[in-house]
Amino acid sequence: MDIITLAQYLCMGRSKIYNLIRQKKIPASRIGRQYRFSRPLVDAWLKERLITKSEDKQIPLFKNPK
Repeated sequence: MDIITLAQYLCMGRSKIYNLIRQKKIPASRIGRQYRFSRPLVDAWLKERLITKSEDKQIPLFKNPK
């Protein structure tokens, strides 16, 4: 995925994704001047960052806008 596709996938702005890249908080590969993202790695990254209220219930960090 590229930045635009990832921004749509995560429902966040490109600048937020660039900030995450700079802070090395999101898995990214740089090819030339462009960043690329593996969907399975991004999905694993999201699963690691779930906020839990209890052991049974998990609430995702990112919400889908409606």
